[in-house]
Amino acid sequence: MSPVVYLDGEYLPKEQAKISVFDHGFLYGDGVFEGIRAYNGRVFRLDEHVERLYRSAKAIMLGIQMSQSEMREAVLETCRRNNLPNGYIRVVVSRGSGDLGINPQNCRDGATVVIIADKLTMYPPAMYENGMAVITTATRRNSPAALDPNIKSLNYLNNILAKIEVNRAAKAGGDIQVGEGLMLNLDGYVAEATGDNIFVVSGGTLITPPTYVGILEGITRNCVLDLARQAGIPAEERVFTMTTVYGATEIFLTGTGAEVIPVTRVDDRTIADGKPGPITRQLITAFRELVNSQGVEIGLTEPVLR
Repeated sequence: MSPVVYLDGEYLPKEQAKISVFDHGFLYGDGVFEGIRAYNGRVFRLDEHVERLYRSAKAIMLGIQMSQSEMREAVLETCRRNNLPNGYIRVVVSRGSGDLGINPQNCRDGATVVIIADKLTMYPPAMYENGMAVITTATRRNSPAALDPNIKSLNYLNNILAKIEVNRAAKAGGDIQVGEGLMLNLDGYVAEATGDNIFVVSGGTLITPPTYVGILEGITRNCVLDLARQAGIPAEERVFTMTTVYGATEIFLTGTGAEVIPVTRVDDRTIADGKPGPITRQLITAFRELVNSQGVEIGLTEPVLR
């Protein structure tokens, strides 16, 4: 059965869900989005994702003709119509249809709102068990002085250019599966991966970069920080360089799509003994228990297999 997509108040088969070629989201990347996950018939951290969506929209003066509660219900209804107890939800809000100029004031019909709910596979299961290899990309993270990384905008070219480097490395990697790329900021500090936040364990302390280095304040990132503190694991937000990464005893990445995934090799350097470490495994277990027990009920008519 064809997935059902929410588009400006209608629920349509994906083949019929179409936007104008004059939409400024398409022409200029003028819009914002959220990626959300559903587990066992519940949407995880739905309120936090919707709140961040509206913060991003407000930052770029993009009016959404729906209240947050209406957006929340539209997400749940899209999951219901797709009978999706487990999956990935993409909410996209663009500036809407305008002319060929960049002036957002010429988009007079209002924002375009799209909600897609479908399956998602980010990385092979073996990477979650054994860890992934990553590289450091030559592409630097956008400066926060140019574009606030906490605006989760539709313009992802900075990350895509870095991902192209990852793809090239993966093709040349032979038996080594390169899965991600680390991006530095303009000062040479580690920022984030192309689509995930990074954590390292150094001296027994869990460390992740602060938002001011040019990262998106990830919802999964913040969740993992909370889990670490609840477990009594020392956790800090502070800047670090690649020397800290290479010398780390453990590394993992976090993201809505990626969840929590270990890193065991960086730039042809093996991290510690080359296996996911105890803190990483502890937090993976804690995160999986959390997402499978919390969230906003979708209200599916068919029973959810747990």
